[in-house]
Amino acid sequence: MTSPAQGAAPDLWHHYGRTRTDTDRSVPGSFSWVWAQDGGPGAEVLGDITGLTVADLGAGAARHAAHLVTRSAPARVDAVDASLAQHTMACDLYGHLAPSLRPVHADVAEHLDGHPGEYDVIYSVFGALDFTDPRRLLPAAASALRPGGLFAASTLGHYIGGAPAEPDVQHTDIPARTPDGVPTTMQRWVLQEHVWEKLLDEAGFTAISIDRLPPTASGPRSADTLLLRAYRSR
Repeated sequence: MTSPAQGAAPDLWHHYGRTRTDTDRSVPGSFSWVWAQDGGPGAEVLGDITGLTVADLGAGAARHAAHLVTRSAPARVDAVDASLAQHTMACDLYGHLAPSLRPVHADVAEHLDGHPGEYDVIYSVFGALDFTDPRRLLPAAASALRPGGLFAASTLGHYIGGAPAEPDVQHTDIPARTPDGVPTTMQRWVLQEHVWEKLLDEAGFTAISIDRLPPTASGPRSADTLLLRAYRSR
């Protein structure tokens, strides 16, 4: 698998999750779709994945993927992330789960383009769906699924702080840091339900459903979660 072009852009995920990785090297005992990772539906959303080939888009340190590998017996979970730092953490934490868990360092959409019809299930938990233009990502995901394959993802139902999601396909710029600590921004897509439904339909998905999951507790950084599910047309 070809890695993202060297020097093309700074790794804006370089710092994310490092503190936790230093103190928590365990395989998570639960799988959660909600923003706060503190409840709600779990891996059962994906159905029975025993013996199936699965991709986690924007997998970060691959904690969700590790949970699935150890609890649900898939044939393989590809934990795909464009960040070299996140990929390195995934390999360090869960390299012992190979070959069932395979960390992949690659641009997510390019990876999907290179694996047509390979996956039975593709999912994203506040991952690549949030940070990749959905007009690029969703058609690539549909192409990488086998006919009838499931796509599932969680994303923000509104902005942190309560501002409403966008009524059209429009990103916002959110704060980020380069590896050497310089402040910058990255793009994030926070879209209303009808926008996601239209994008999924245009990408070739069917049986589309979107559930709004409220937070379990209120607070300045609490948020609703949108849980998207759709199937590649047969």
